[in-house]
Amino acid sequence: MTTGPPRPTNAELEILTVLWSIGPATVREVYNVISRRRPAQYSTTLKFMQIMAEKGLVCRDAKQRAHVYRAARPREWTRQQLAADLMERAFSGSAKALLMGALSARKATKAELTELRKLLDEFRKGAK
Repeated sequence: MTTGPPRPTNAELEILTVLWSIGPATVREVYNVISRRRPAQYSTTLKFMQIMAEKGLVCRDAKQRAHVYRAARPREWTRQQLAADLMERAFSGSAKALLMGALSARKATKAELTELRKLLDEFRKGAK
């Protein structure tokens, strides 16, 4: 597995999701998005983002008075790391078991199943 920042907690993943959606942002901007979804405290958001900077999950630009944060890694990289970690810990390293677990957790739409078939075909062609 590629080395890099540690696996984000649920709260950290929520902040990363905001940063991936809106791009580089101040703590206030991130807090505003989160507080529209659920009750939140500015000071808690600030503390999480400071910890995330120490852990290497976000990068902080301190050039301006209000520091601007951005995700240190792209969304897809983080998703791959989380999926790989979950596959190892919960599914004994089996991609098949992970996929079956995901598909049995909730019903997939026809569009999702079509996209999965397309992705599997692409992976099969690339594995030759």
